[in-house]
Amino acid sequence: MSKQKLDAKTRTVTGKTAAKNLRKEGRIPAVVYNGKGEATSIDVDEVAFNKIWRTVTPTTNIALVVDGKEFTTLIKDVEYNIRTDKVLHADFFAPNADEKLVMKIKIHYTGTPAGVLKGGFKIERNNEIKIKAAITDLPETIVADISNINISEALRVKDLDLGKKVEILTDSNLPLVTVSPAR
Repeated sequence: MSKQKLDAKTRTVTGKTAAKNLRKEGRIPAVVYNGKGEATSIDVDEVAFNKIWRTVTPTTNIALVVDGKEFTTLIKDVEYNIRTDKVLHADFFAPNADEKLVMKIKIHYTGTPAGVLKGGFKIERNNEIKIKAAITDLPETIVADISNINISEALRVKDLDLGKKVEILTDSNLPLVTVSPAR
């Protein structure tokens, strides 16, 4: 799993005017929440944040360096102005390292099912599962190979292998992808 790095500075002045002035300087006002819900106001470089934000998933770890101290965080929320194509504000979440997080994560499918090559129809029933893991153990993406699925077979949640540190909370018999016979 890749870990993106982003530098930040603690912010003492808050409010609309301070936020506008920060944006004029090419900085984005942001907040870091810890596991107890305590908030720290920060600001990050707009260009560096946009490079990271446009390429990450909700479970990508971000090494946020605030005044020299590093936190492992996730981007929880971003306020974005669609007219100006600019980020107005960002929220980061820095849980305790041993705290287990419950997250929904999308599954990306690769390959063409064998049953489709024999005339069947692929049906994607679900493309998201719920998992529980520590922040450093969260998978950035889940990629499932569906090329071995034949007609009248299914890829189920229990067929996914995410390792021992990731607990899958979704029903293990839930079908993710099925191949139906032609009518």
